[in-house]
Amino acid sequence: MTTDSSPLRTGQEAPLLLSTEPPRTFGFADQAAFWTNLGVSLIGFTGAIYVLQPTGYDRLPLLGAVLATVVGTVIGTSMVAAAGAVGARTGAPAMANFRGLFGTKLSGLPTIANVVQCIGWGVYELTVIAAGIAALTDGRVPHAVVVIAAGVLSTVMAIWPMHVVGILRKYVTVAVGIAMLYFTVQLVRQPLPDLGETSWSGFFPAVDTALAVAVSFVPLAADYMRHSKSVKVGSSAMFVGYSVAQIWCYLLGIVALLHVDGDPNRLFDSFLGITAGWVFFAVLVLRETDQSFANVYSTAMSLQNLLPRVDRRILAGVVGVIATVAALFVTDFSNYANFLLLIGSVFVPLTAVLVVDFFFGQGRRGWNLSDDSPARPIMLLPWVIGFVVYQLCNPGSVEWWASRWIQVQDALGVHPTWWTSASLFSFLAAGAATGLVVVANRRR
Repeated sequence: MTTDSSPLRTGQEAPLLLSTEPPRTFGFADQAAFWTNLGVSLIGFTGAIYVLQPTGYDRLPLLGAVLATVVGTVIGTSMVAAAGAVGARTGAPAMANFRGLFGTKLSGLPTIANVVQCIGWGVYELTVIAAGIAALTDGRVPHAVVVIAAGVLSTVMAIWPMHVVGILRKYVTVAVGIAMLYFTVQLVRQPLPDLGETSWSGFFPAVDTALAVAVSFVPLAADYMRHSKSVKVGSSAMFVGYSVAQIWCYLLGIVALLHVDGDPNRLFDSFLGITAGWVFFAVLVLRETDQSFANVYSTAMSLQNLLPRVDRRILAGVVGVIATVAALFVTDFSNYANFLLLIGSVFVPLTAVLVVDFFFGQGRRGWNLSDDSPARPIMLLPWVIGFVVYQLCNPGSVEWWASRWIQVQDALGVHPTWWTSASLFSFLAAGAATGLVVVANRRR
């Protein structure tokens, strides 16, 4: 006879303080459901335009967009699963694990970066929810009302995160799957318009975009996977759930974009123009709150690395207010691609350093995750090397930032070509540099 150990049954919740051991109640179904829901996003639908037509490149052929989505998602999700496995083994949240890599004080560097990106994602999510409600109601519900309501709901969810995962597993994932299947069938039945002039030149930038979306969850993964019953269960559930969901989400977004001539501002029209589409679109809009909830909760967990004695519920409340207020004033999505590239350039190489040192370096003997963990400044070097490699391959399109990296490219005689992948090259460079540090430490 088996028993249901899900948080809904046991009444267990995430610890309030950083020093408290977490309950390990998440099985395969819990983690798979949670990551499946994170893999489906209204932002993913609109962000598919950067895979179909990467910034600065011609539109990819349909096969190229499909391959870029699959390759980028699988590689990115593998990185997330590896980072989450660290948390599943140590039982510590994501940013606290960097105490073992860099030392407690230096772990503040990735922590601050993660706080910035999580709040940024949270603002995007609340804004997208408001845009979805506006599309459903023809703008009859005020923007501010929707943002505040979604912000309050996300914050409340962040106070009881393990219960939320249980609800996602039992109810929400099924509804989302039905909605996605309905839209897929309806859109695929319609003939696709001519793509026009296409080129494979933007294939690897498209891969980097899909990869960057997945990698944005690297600094969140351990916050949830530390509650897994085992490393194997958590990693496999995360990989399967998120990979399938993001690939499906992006491919559906590409098809929907083709029906509106690649105009992301008209994307929701593709869904609402389908018979009874508003019903299933409403499901996707309402479940978007799990994205904003995850960002609020993980921001609180990141701040707890800096403030370990502060109740996470207080931190979640503060973060929720900040994200909600910011979302009331931010409506411009024009820099979304640059935001993704910036995230990738920071966390792709950082993931390589984390994983290599944990599984092959000092982590094999056990990291020191205490409040007085000594500094390891040498581990910053591989991270910096990976970051530089990323910028040399793809400095983005923010003019003042990109122009300086282009000057460095000219000085070094290094110029990216069509096969240059910033994410892969950055990950390999940071991983190799970390490997050299590991070998040197062993010899000492």
